[in-house]
Amino acid sequence: MTVDSPQPAVQRLLGPSTNLASPDGSSVPPTPRSGGAKVRILETAMRLFYEEGIHSVGVDRLISEASVTKATFYKHYGSKDNLILAYIRTQHTLVQERTEQLVADAGSPAAAVRAWVAALADEVNDPGFRGCAFLNAAAEYHDPRDPVREVVATHRDWYTDRLATLLQESGHQLPGDGADELMLARDGAMAGAYAGDAIAATAALGRVVDRVLAG
Repeated sequence: MTVDSPQPAVQRLLGPSTNLASPDGSSVPPTPRSGGAKVRILETAMRLFYEEGIHSVGVDRLISEASVTKATFYKHYGSKDNLILAYIRTQHTLVQERTEQLVADAGSPAAAVRAWVAALADEVNDPGFRGCAFLNAAAEYHDPRDPVREVVATHRDWYTDRLATLLQESGHQLPGDGADELMLARDGAMAGAYAGDAIAATAALGRVVDRVLAG
């Protein structure tokens, strides 16, 4: 989380999503702003689902904190399940936008990968960081056929493909293998930073990146 300019080599369609990217594009949900009822509901879900977990937040809580009526909630989303999908798709959009902005700003593919590490370090040190939104969602939905898990899988495929493209452009001999290593290291850094020492976790990620880029 979760970067958009040159399009990734492989980008799968996730369906409609509302772009609520925060100014820095991080996966930490943006601060709620005034807007229409549909936007307020989604922004409320972005905050509560990320901070407290998807299953622990009920419809009545969402309605109350978004300052809408029950009729308005169901008019715009129909069910909590639809709102959950909107939430996870929006998280995907945030990560895409941040990644692509990093690529656009970097002077080279290798520099983009290093900027990605620096951005992750900033993210995990944010006071609002609660881990990876996608790993958190996967932990709450055990069936890989669940629509939420399908969005998570699609996101991770996109992410790995994007990293592989950057490694290929930087001259890596086995970009697919390298991207798998970066994703695994990224997952470990996100979990380790939230559960333990963020500095140690991101430093370890940086060492993995150094080794992969040297390959």
